[in-house]
Amino acid sequence: MGSILNRPVRVLIAKVGLDGHDRGAKVIATALRDAGMEVVYTGLRQTPEMVVQTAIQEDVDAIGVSILSGAHNTIFPKILTLMKESGLDDVLLTGGGIIPDKDVGVLNNLGVAQLFPPGTKTQEIAAYIQQWAEANRKH
Repeated sequence: MGSILNRPVRVLIAKVGLDGHDRGAKVIATALRDAGMEVVYTGLRQTPEMVVQTAIQEDVDAIGVSILSGAHNTIFPKILTLMKESGLDDVLLTGGGIIPDKDVGVLNNLGVAQLFPPGTKTQEIAAYIQQWAEANRKH
């Protein structure tokens, strides 16, 4: 994917908490890399603080959280709070995994961007992140 940015879109893929299932996160990381993005993968068992700190250090355009543990209603709001406190107002927070529809709307209203359920085409995720970054990033 070509970009109007001066560099490739940079995405942080994170696994937060005790969820040890990272196959989906690795599939997404590879797909985004194949789409021309720079991808930083945190590995397992990250805290929200670690994720936001890595996002700052790596100057990412987007954070993608893979979550299967059911802790989405705790993890996403905590990451959002830390992002706001750190001035990451122009960084996309998205994610995917097992998140019930009733919770998706609540998280979206808090400021979490589109959430992707299992089975979403990786090209759809890559296009969403690319378009968001081109429309919202300042550099």
